[in-house]
Amino acid sequence: MKIGIIGAGSWGTALGIALAEKDFDVTLYVRNPEKLKELERTRENHHYLPGRILPANLKLTSTQQEVVIGCSFTLLAVPTQQVRKVLVSLQSMTEPGHCFVNVAKGLENGTLLRISEIFKEELPESVYGILSGPSHAEEVAKKMPTTITVASTDSAFAQLLQETFTTEFLRIYRNDDLMGVELGGALKNVIAIGAGISDGLGYGDNTKAALMNRGIVEITRLGEAMGALRNTFLGLSGMGDLIVTCMSKHSRNRRAGILLAKGMSLEETIQKIGMAVEGAETVKSAVELAHQYGIEMPITEEIYGVLYGSEDVSRSVYKLMMRDSKPEWD
Repeated sequence: MKIGIIGAGSWGTALGIALAEKDFDVTLYVRNPEKLKELERTRENHHYLPGRILPANLKLTSTQQEVVIGCSFTLLAVPTQQVRKVLVSLQSMTEPGHCFVNVAKGLENGTLLRISEIFKEELPESVYGILSGPSHAEEVAKKMPTTITVASTDSAFAQLLQETFTTEFLRIYRNDDLMGVELGGALKNVIAIGAGISDGLGYGDNTKAALMNRGIVEITRLGEAMGALRNTFLGLSGMGDLIVTCMSKHSRNRRAGILLAKGMSLEETIQKIGMAVEGAETVKSAVELAHQYGIEMPITEEIYGVLYGSEDVSRSVYKLMMRDSKPEWD
C-alpha cells in the first residue's frame, strides 16, 4: 500500500512513523525546503518530535504529486484554516475517487464549514475520512497505548483505515457519525483553552472538572442541534478527546490558556507556542454557530470574549458562576 502524507508537523510525522514501521510505502510531504534538508540530514523532526528517529523507509519529498498520484490514500495533517488552500493546489493532481483521511480538528472561519464540507466544495468526487480522538502525537511517537476513532460516509474506506492504522499501540474504532466526530474534535479545543486559563489562575480540580463537564454539555447541545448524535460526544472524539486536551502537558490549547491567564496577549501566546492553536480560531466559528442555532454556550462565549474582546478573565469567571440558577439538564 502506498500512502502519502501532507503536513510534516507532529501528528503527520508521528503517523508517518507508525505507518512506515508497518512496512507501508509512506511518503511525507515537507513544504519548507530548509526543513526538508534538515530532516533528510538528521532523520529527526527536532521541532515537533525531538529524539524520535524517522524509519529508514519513510520517504521525504517537497513535491505534492508524490503524495497524491498513485497513492491508496493521502493523509492531510495541516491546520484547519489552511485546508482549503491545500485542496485547491491538489485539484489538478487528483482523479475522481481519490481517498483522503484528515487529522485536523477545527471549523473554517467565515464559512463555518467542517473539513468534510470543504472537501465537498473543492474536491467533490473524493472519498473522505477522519481520524480523531485522544491522541497526542508525542505519546503516539513513543508507542504509548492510544485509542482513536475513524469516521467516513464510505464504510469500506472506514474499515480500510481501521485496519491500516491499527498497531500494538494504536487501537482504532469506527463511528458512523461523521458530523459528530468532526464537531467533537473541533469544539473541545475551545474548552481546553478555558481549562488552561483555569490552571493559569491557580484554580484546582473542582474548577477544571466543572469546565470539562459543562463544556461537553455545550458541545453536545450544539452538535445535536446541527444533526449529530448525542452518543458521539460521550465517546473518543468527544469526552475522550476533551479529557486529554484539557489535562495534558502536550496540549497546545491548554498551554495557550495558561499563558493568557498570566497576562500574555493572544498574538504573544501563539508566537510563544510556535504551533497551531486550533481552539483560538475555532472559537470564532463556534460562537457564530451558537447564535445561528439559538444555542446557549456560555463558556464558549466567555472564552471568545477573553481572546477577542475586552473581557477580563476574573470577570468572566464571576459571570459564569453567577448565571441564573437552572436544572442541570435542559
